[in-house]
This record gives sequence, C-alpha cells and structure tokens, in this order.
Amino acid sequence: MAYVDFVMKLHNTTKRDYLERVVQHDKPACSEVAIQYGKEYWDGDRKYGYGGFRYDGRSRSVAEDIVRHYQLKPTDSILDVGCGKGFLLYEFTQVLPGVTVAGLDLSPYAIEHAKEEVKPFLRVGNAVTLPWPDQRFDFVVSLGTLHNLYNYELKQALQEIERVGKRKKHVMVESYRNEREKANLLYWQLTCRAFHTPKEWEWLFAQSGYTGDYSYIAFE
Repeated sequence: MAYVDFVMKLHNTTKRDYLERVVQHDKPACSEVAIQYGKEYWDGDRKYGYGGFRYDGRSRSVAEDIVRHYQLKPTDSILDVGCGKGFLLYEFTQVLPGVTVAGLDLSPYAIEHAKEEVKPFLRVGNAVTLPWPDQRFDFVVSLGTLHNLYNYELKQALQEIERVGKRKKHVMVESYRNEREKANLLYWQLTCRAFHTPKEWEWLFAQSGYTGDYSYIAFE
C-alpha cells in the first residue's frame, strides 16, 4: 500500500467559506437533506452539497494520471465505487478507448442523471456489498466515498473492494492533519461520518486487509 495523490491539486483550487456554512445556514438541517443524496445534494443550492454537479472535464487529468501511474490498458476493466454521475468513468473511456467500465453509487438520482455515454454501465448499490464476483476488475477506484460510511461499515467496504479487484486499487478519502483542518472538515462536510487522520486511515486499511493505494483530501 502506498500514498499516491491524484486529486488534491484539484481540490485545493476550490474556494470555500467554511464559517458561512455554519453561521449563515442551519448546517444540521442541510446535512439531513444532503444525506438523502437526491436532487438537492447534486444539483440544488450549494448549502446542500455540490450546487450543481455538471460535467466540466476536470476529471480528465485525474483519469490521465491514474492510467499513466497504473499502466492501464484498453483491454482492462475498471470499477468506480461511488461513481456519482459517472464523469470519471467517462474520462477513462476517452483516455483508453475500448476499456470496460462499471460504476456503483448509492444515489438513484446520480445514476438517473449520469453521463449518457456511461449510464448503461452504472447501477445503484451500496459499497458494503458489491454485486460482482471475486477479482472481476483489473482496477478498482473509489474517490470521496468511504468517509461517508459509518465506522462499522468501513471494514466490509474495504474488503469488498479488495475482493472484486485484482492487484491495482486506489481509494481517496477526506481526512485532517491538524486541528485547523479538523475544524474546517467539521464546518464544511455534510455527509462525512468517518473522521480520521491519515494514520488512522492507514490503520483501518491494514485491519481490513486492503492492499491497494490511497490518498486523501484535507481542508486547509
């Protein structure tokens, strides 16, 4: 297992008013809406989530970096756990024409409004029970999903990723490295249920038998 970052550079370009979410909005009420993962979370007001999750091509560089690092081939198969609207999977199909993709997300709304090119390959489901056989995929990726699970679900979800994947796997989670980042994470997050430092995440990975790589985003 190694730390390999593909996302932090994009994450840090987004401007956030951490205090606004707490002071100007009823954050607990907003979280209650967000955890339904419906229209409000994806395409509603920013206080409920993304404020409009639309394809803008920003995932292309992530897909390119992943393909290059893991030396993925057009004959490979890729699974995205927590695929949302399938934007990253779409980019994989553009970077690697002919590649086989599959995605799973908890949100029926996200799957219903997924990018048309990859929509047939996506399904609604939970990360703790992946509906595929052992070692089905050459590469399994999960970006920004696992921290939304409860602690008691994390081990099973990681074991499922390990089970359906072959050697190449990568997960990215939200984390914090100091008290400022912890406060910012608490202020900003709407759906996060697992608040861990990088060292705690590494411990969880080891306890679960996860052998892939990982990265994290921090709210600096």
